[in-house]
Amino acid sequence: MTKLLEQITSATDLHGLSVRELNQLADEIREVLCGLLSIRTAHFASNLGVVELCLALHSTFDFRQDRLIWDTGHQIYPHKLVTGRFPQFATIRTKGGLMGYPNPAESPYDLFMTGHAGCSVSTALGLKSGDDLLGQSDRYSVAVIGDGAFPSGIVFEALNNAGELGKRMLVILNDNRMSICPRVGAVARYLDRLRANPFYTGLKSEVTKILGHVPVFGDPTERFLAQIKEAVKAGFHGGMLFEDLGVHYVGPIDGHDIGLMRKYLQMIKDKDGPVLLHVVTDKGHGYKPAEQDPVFFHTPPAFQDEQGRPKIKSGPSRPAFTNFARDAVLQAMQNDQRVTVMTAAMCQGNKLEPVRDAFPERFFDVGICESHAVAFAAGQAKTGLRPIVSIYSTFLQRSYDQIFQEVALQDLPVVFMMDRAGLAGPDGPTHHGVFDVGYMRLFPNMICMAPACGAELAAMLDFALQLEHPSSIRYPKATAADRLDPLPPIELGRGVELRSGKDGAILALGAMVETALQAAEQLAAEGLEVAVINPRFIKPLDAQLLEQVFRSSRFVVSIEEAALAGGFGSAVAELAIDRGWETRHFRRLGLPDTFIEHGERDELLSDLGLDLRGLVDACRELAAESSTPVL
Repeated sequence: MTKLLEQITSATDLHGLSVRELNQLADEIREVLCGLLSIRTAHFASNLGVVELCLALHSTFDFRQDRLIWDTGHQIYPHKLVTGRFPQFATIRTKGGLMGYPNPAESPYDLFMTGHAGCSVSTALGLKSGDDLLGQSDRYSVAVIGDGAFPSGIVFEALNNAGELGKRMLVILNDNRMSICPRVGAVARYLDRLRANPFYTGLKSEVTKILGHVPVFGDPTERFLAQIKEAVKAGFHGGMLFEDLGVHYVGPIDGHDIGLMRKYLQMIKDKDGPVLLHVVTDKGHGYKPAEQDPVFFHTPPAFQDEQGRPKIKSGPSRPAFTNFARDAVLQAMQNDQRVTVMTAAMCQGNKLEPVRDAFPERFFDVGICESHAVAFAAGQAKTGLRPIVSIYSTFLQRSYDQIFQEVALQDLPVVFMMDRAGLAGPDGPTHHGVFDVGYMRLFPNMICMAPACGAELAAMLDFALQLEHPSSIRYPKATAADRLDPLPPIELGRGVELRSGKDGAILALGAMVETALQAAEQLAAEGLEVAVINPRFIKPLDAQLLEQVFRSSRFVVSIEEAALAGGFGSAVAELAIDRGWETRHFRRLGLPDTFIEHGERDELLSDLGLDLRGLVDACRELAAESSTPVL
């Protein structure tokens, strides 16, 4: 049933639709979203929750002229469906298909490729400021931000600036009481008080009748907005935090009532200065299982809907690195009362729920506030605790200065566990964790590790918690072998030779070790004996082992699921040059100096020459180039 949706070729087509037709379109969009989840995993509950909001926005504004920024961007699917991309929607999150986040290369309706939370208010304000300076002050600027992202420090930096500049712009706070997991913190409690405002309770039942008699333009609109403002102020001091910053607060209103939201949006368009519209929605709205469990249905595995009951398709046969990391953290907390854990709204993504439930007093979810998480951990470490910061590689970048200033410079024993370190598959360039090797290894005092299997990850965490220095452990969004032998104890800066070979050597970082072992087997069948080295440490490197490798091998290949620039192979090359080793037949395999698009991890690794075939081909080429030992 996509009768209306099939006719939408541009968001301007929504301007002529009635509220009844828009509600029908909302139903059709939800049907398409459910259909997508029968094919592949995708962001689900967040998109279900913003369908009416998306339709209200696009039927009120003309975002070919006006500006729209979706914060974080994973709730972009309804927006894509009504901006001319319905025919391609089945390709979303597949290689060569639509991106699961905003993408300016796809549509002029997408202004920024947003994948990290909190930046929408700043960019929307920048757009408005730039338009005004260029004489285009008639362009309106809108930012849509969720309550989970709202406590981010940059949001309040932007609101502070917006109140000062007084620009005419709209911030829509999409309040569904969730980020990925239930939201946390004092700002969340403040928003709960606003939702509990008696004015909102009465508003839900009466405002439609009131608004039905209010003209869209003119003085009555201004009087009505003033009444709203005073009424909200009267109840529990609602919205005064924002009013005191110079941002007009309106709401909260029902975010699933298209007609109501259109009335408010039309009125706010003529309001001078920045306005914050508080919209209340339900994450997963319209699909009962997602409403009841929005955490699981944030990005669920593919499923078939059977009369309102989802039947999940089977998953991978081996556990993921994330599972091993969770179990290792849980064991460490059981072993040592000093160990604490902090995460930034990624409890579910890092599978830390058992840790949170077992040790609630030593588990800290700080919300989407990565900089604070790292500085907070530094404070704990200073007291003698052993904090673990468990954050995706791509999100940890947001705390770069705190890693430097509060942790590395102070030489504090904070352990960084970086999930999704590598290619994040269908999530694409905003989520690929490919820069952490470069940004971690450059800090003095920092010790950097990468496990090849689950058992090694656990051993590395135990080792890291005994150090008196900061350390990092990176691991990808991939399944892991339970154990790869030999598995000697972890020693600082010592690698392991997993397989010997007289012809060449592969230095395989972390999860690339399994691929290297397979390549060595294949090459041995061709008569080429290649050693496989598990370096374990990115910093410090095992100089003794590497010197032996370079002096005894005709060629050396390094392979890593990370950016080549500043990466592990670069660190090896730097050491080789400093020590005077021959490097003519040394080749680095890794990610090139470009942003990698979305696709399944195996597809991307193949395209980049980081799969079995690519590694075998590289070894064959180097073997052909070097017929004698390099030294």
